[in-house]
Amino acid sequence: MIETIGYGVIRLPLISVRSEPADAAEMITQLLFGEHYRVLEISDNKKWVRIQNAADNYLGWIDKKQHYEISREYFDQISNTEYRICTDLFSPVFFQKKRLNITFGAVLPLLNNPLFRDEESLAFNGESKSLFQKLDAEALVEFAKKLQFSPYLWGGKSPLGIDCSGLTQLVYKVAGFDLPRDSSQQILEGKEVSFDETKAGDLAFFTNAEGKMNHVGMVVAPGEIIHASGYVRIDRLDTKGIFNDEQKVYTHTYFKLKRYLKE
Repeated sequence: MIETIGYGVIRLPLISVRSEPADAAEMITQLLFGEHYRVLEISDNKKWVRIQNAADNYLGWIDKKQHYEISREYFDQISNTEYRICTDLFSPVFFQKKRLNITFGAVLPLLNNPLFRDEESLAFNGESKSLFQKLDAEALVEFAKKLQFSPYLWGGKSPLGIDCSGLTQLVYKVAGFDLPRDSSQQILEGKEVSFDETKAGDLAFFTNAEGKMNHVGMVVAPGEIIHASGYVRIDRLDTKGIFNDEQKVYTHTYFKLKRYLKE
């Protein structure tokens, strides 16, 4: 078990999580406003913090200047409280007399909580829902379509840039369900279903030319899938794979379907 040496919460619209403690290192994911994490290590030069995201246990490094320290008491409170989650693509919040433009999936702290005085200065008037409230497949499709045309970004998890598994994880999170961060982890969850049983909200997985599973998207209707490939787009889906009508080619080879919602 990895030792925890501290706790933190994101107090910027979003931050990059990197594979190594360096600005030039690969961005492996992002954390959004209100997400919280454990601190596991400080780099030798004291400029980077190794963290574990509380939501999905993902590990990586963040810039220490972007680290916002909180107490264990506050960390536990965030973990066990039904906060609100932003359902607008972008929305302003006023926090500690500063205006921030948060994104879809940001977690909003409680107001007027006497334990945590700094949270009392937050104001938010956008669209939101309860974090733990579980919605249906129709809501999953609605949320996914909000992100349509967002540019592809490796490691991204926001309307400003998102990757294929970031899209599926984020949409499920806002709808009230926890999915792992990467497609290689997501495929291990849920119930496998045959193609002729396809329903909206199912995740479809795809392989590359070498036969390795490397892509995921979400079914939005029979024969249609939303996925991040160049940008978040809706394409045709059949047992052969994803067909791109613009290019007139199959871009991804079908592998497997998984269902995560209870029937």
